[in-house]
Amino acid sequence: MKTFKGRVINGGNATIKAVVSHNGVNSLATFQSSVIKKSKIAYGSDQNNKDVFNVELTGKALCLPQTIGSTTGGIVIQQICALKINPKAFLFSLPIDSLAASGIVLATVWENSDVIAIDNLGDEFLKTVKTGDTLEIKEDGTVTIL
Repeated sequence: MKTFKGRVINGGNATIKAVVSHNGVNSLATFQSSVIKKSKIAYGSDQNNKDVFNVELTGKALCLPQTIGSTTGGIVIQQICALKINPKAFLFSLPIDSLAASGIVLATVWENSDVIAIDNLGDEFLKTVKTGDTLEIKEDGTVTIL
C-alpha cells in the first residue's frame, strides 16, 4: 500500500481500477471513436499510445502525466461525460493542463458529471501505479494504491 496526495480539481470518493499511461493522453485520438459511435463503453483508440490503445477506460482511474493534442480535447472530455462513458477519475502526475481542466469543468457544470480530477500527484505516482491496481480515492485528494 502506498499513498499519494494531490490537489483536488473535482473531488470525490471512489475505489476503482487504474489504467496507466506514461505518456500524455491525446483526448481526441483516445476517445473520438467512442464518441462518434456513441458507444456504451469507451476503449482507447489512439494507436500512438500503446498504454491505452484498445483498453477499456469507462469507469476507470486514468493515471497520466497530462493530456495532449488539439484544442478540441476539452470538448471531447465533456462529451464522454455526457455519454457517461468517461473514466471515473483523471489522476494527473503533473499540474492539470488547460484542455483537460476545461473539459472537466464543462462536464461538471453542463452534464452534472461526478468525474473526479486530482493533479500534482508527482512523478513517483506514475512510477508506482500499474494498470489493474485498485486505487482508493478520497475527497481530499488522497490516492492510495491498495
